[in-house]
Amino acid sequence: MTIVSLGSTEGLRVADDELAGAIARAGATVSVARARPPRPRRTLVRTDLAWARAARAALRREPDGGARARALIYSTTTAALLWQRPGAVRFDATAADNRPGRHGLWQRPIERRRLAQAPLLLPWSASALPPDGDGADDHVLVVPVAIEPSAPFGEVGVGAEGSRDIAAVTYAANPAKKGLDRVLAAWRELTRQRGGADARQEQLVVTGVDAEQLRAAGLLREPEPAINVVGRVAREEYRSLLRRARVFVCAPRREDHGIAQLEALADGCQLVSTAAPGPYAALPIARELDARLIDTDLVSALRAALDDPLPGYRERAREKLAPLSRAAVDRLVVEQLLPRLLG
Repeated sequence: MTIVSLGSTEGLRVADDELAGAIARAGATVSVARARPPRPRRTLVRTDLAWARAARAALRREPDGGARARALIYSTTTAALLWQRPGAVRFDATAADNRPGRHGLWQRPIERRRLAQAPLLLPWSASALPPDGDGADDHVLVVPVAIEPSAPFGEVGVGAEGSRDIAAVTYAANPAKKGLDRVLAAWRELTRQRGGADARQEQLVVTGVDAEQLRAAGLLREPEPAINVVGRVAREEYRSLLRRARVFVCAPRREDHGIAQLEALADGCQLVSTAAPGPYAALPIARELDARLIDTDLVSALRAALDDPLPGYRERAREKLAPLSRAAVDRLVVEQLLPRLLG
């Protein structure tokens, strides 16, 4: 079996590695054909075309161009757009949903054909299916991305309130999409209302984007002791930041799935967020955990999380995430995915 991995974001790479691991643990042979990142393009139309070509080239580099694989899984609908051999399609969102108007001029019609031709659709969540998509049970299997805490619960900060020395963390690899401007504005207002920030107790750590980029975009001022931009960090370092943080805050303008938010919940952060269009998997979980923290008024939501956290939030978050555990996904792969892929 071969997974054609687009890997255009950290979340996609994590998802593909998790699925490959689950398939391997089930006893099947799996390879990952990884697309090589193309040079940046100025429009989504050209960007998607470049990535689709990169995905096709990745499969061609496999032995016999992937012909030896008994089954193919294209990771994202973009990876499937230029396929030369049908396969299952796994996706967090569709171009029909996140490429409106001119941004998806050619992608949407080809995507409709590919989703109809695919022997199996593997959305990350049920909400990722297009409204007019084929929801037939024999054509769709929801295979979530496995979400695990980065350390045992109660150790190295996970679930331990006293060890959390960072007030909040945000991830903003795509600042405009992630609404970083909203997050920074809310944090500055919260700091102003409190009469200045204590560098230890009231610091927002910004990951996934460099300070130089933010200064060039006019999003970062100097000096701002309450905001610490650490840039792109190794995955292990990023998860260690989550284990130290009391809050993960974001204000996405659109969210295709939200692995970062789910990982933050797994590592014991309270999730403060605005609602957003798209199959935002963490949103209903966060609302059930503490509805006060999901609000367009980020300042009030942050104040509630930092000053009046609900007891048992982290323990209840673990319970809510149980269906997304690695063990649960492994069972799904063994009992449903491999039988349907391999007959």
